[in-house]
Amino acid sequence: MASHMVELKGVTKIYNGKVRALDNMDLTIDKGEWLAIIGPSGSGKSTVLNIIGALDRPTEGTVRVAGLDLTRLKQDTAAKFRREKVGFIFQQFHLVPYLTAVENVMLAQYFHSLVDEREAKQALEKVSLGHRLDHLPSQLSAGEQQRVCIARALINEPELLLADEPTGNRDQDSGKLVLDIIEKLHKEHGLTMALVTHDLKIADKAQRIITLIDGRVTSCRKTEQADDKLPHIS
Repeated sequence: MASHMVELKGVTKIYNGKVRALDNMDLTIDKGEWLAIIGPSGSGKSTVLNIIGALDRPTEGTVRVAGLDLTRLKQDTAAKFRREKVGFIFQQFHLVPYLTAVENVMLAQYFHSLVDEREAKQALEKVSLGHRLDHLPSQLSAGEQQRVCIARALINEPELLLADEPTGNRDQDSGKLVLDIIEKLHKEHGLTMALVTHDLKIADKAQRIITLIDGRVTSCRKTEQADDKLPHIS
């Protein structure tokens, strides 16, 4: 039987008492699997990531990640879970503007455990930013800022990587470089990944693709990268 990193059962999310972002969703993601999530704007894609990453709670249903029932976690425990288990790559970079690239990565270390500048520099070198260590976000291109975000997301060696449109709003070359880095990380480290995208070419890099419409999974298919062990969604 497959070992699930993520398991959602009957998950519903309602905002303001009436907006149903997710509607009785069931979803599993295996350890080491790369899942792509596609769908139109407002279909619930980002809401799924927020709930899996303990940034939000479902209105109904259960969410288990890495063996933990996230619906039962207190606020401080949820914060600890995010620091230790999850790496986030957002479309909006959320970099601290007055910190350099290496300092932004070290900030993630600070909230996790101990700061190690050497490790932070190595993380940036892995995303081809060894020559931009001391640059402020305003001195970096959009693609470079996104690569700082990737280094920051991975510095604490998370078990799960959540990426929300990581190549969105980038020029073609920068977007391809960001995707190549993500693809390499998955192949080399076997990270469990859930990636939201509107681009089918990017989605096809994953092992499985689900489509969301109105908060429901309307389709699920394996890609050429999948193997026979990957499960279908229920």
